[in-house]
Amino acid sequence: MNRKAVKEDLDSRIFDTLNIILLVIVTVVILVPLWNVIISSFSSGRALAEGGFIFWSKEFSLENYRAVFQDDSIWQSFFISVSKTTIGVITHVFFCAMVGYGLSKRYIRGRKLYVAMGVITMFFSGGMIPTYLLIKSLGLLNSFWVYIIPALFSYYDVVILMNFFRNVPDSLDESAKIDGAGDWLIFLKIFIPLSMPAMATIALFNGVGQWNDFMTTKLYITDQALYPLQMKLYEIIVQSQTQSMQNIGGSAVIETTTKGVQLATIVITTLPIVVMYPILQRYFISGMMLGAVKE
Repeated sequence: MNRKAVKEDLDSRIFDTLNIILLVIVTVVILVPLWNVIISSFSSGRALAEGGFIFWSKEFSLENYRAVFQDDSIWQSFFISVSKTTIGVITHVFFCAMVGYGLSKRYIRGRKLYVAMGVITMFFSGGMIPTYLLIKSLGLLNSFWVYIIPALFSYYDVVILMNFFRNVPDSLDESAKIDGAGDWLIFLKIFIPLSMPAMATIALFNGVGQWNDFMTTKLYITDQALYPLQMKLYEIIVQSQTQSMQNIGGSAVIETTTKGVQLATIVITTLPIVVMYPILQRYFISGMMLGAVKE
C-alpha cells in the first residue's frame, strides 16, 4: 500500500471518528434535558425544592401526575384532542391533495389566476378580528368544527403537493385514461400512493400543529366540554399557581409542586407525538419506495 492510500485511509478514519463524536454530542445535548424533564416530573416537591439538575429521582413520587389526572374531565379533553387531530389531519391532507392535483394540470382553465390567488393568501390575511367575525357568522363558535373547517386549507401544503404531482410521469396518467379510468380513480389509485412521502410529511407537521393548538380554543371556545388537552392542562397549571400564591408558610413546597405539575404536563402532551413519529416514519419510507417510478 503506497503512502497516498495510507493517508486517504487515515483521513477517512479521522472523518468517521469526528462524525461519531459529533453525533454523540448532539444526542447527549438532546437527550439529557429530555431525561431531566421526565425524571423531574416523577420527583416529589421536596426533591424539586433542592433545585439543580436531577439525573435520577431522589424521592420518587406520582403526586404530580395525580394532580393532573384528578380532574375527571381531562379524559374528555384527551378525546377532543385525539378526535380533532385525527379528523383534522385526514381532511386537511385530502383537501390539499385534491387542490394540488387539480392545479398540477396545466390545461386547467384559470389555473394561473387560482395560483396567484393562493400565493396572495400566503403573505396576507384578514387579521384576528375579521377572522373572529367570520367564524361567528359561520356559526362555528363553541363548535367542534371550528377545529376542522378553518384548518382545511393551506396553500403552502398545496404547493408542496402540486410540485410533487408534477413529477409523476405523464405516461401513468395517459395509460390509466386509455384503460378507462377517470380523474377521481387516477387521483385515488395512482397519485395518492405515489405521493405518500409528501403527504406523510404534511400529515406529520399538521398533526403536531393540531395537537399543540391552543389559540383556537382560547379565541372561539367557551364550552369546557370542547376543551382539548392543551387548554385543560393550561387550566390545571393556572389553578396550581393560584394555590401556591394563596399559600402562606409553605410557599416553597407549593411552588416546587407547581413546577412538578408543569413538568408532568410537558411529558403528557409530548408523549403522543413521540409515539406517532415512528409510525409516520414507517409510512414515509413505504411511500418513498412506491414513489420510485421511472419513465
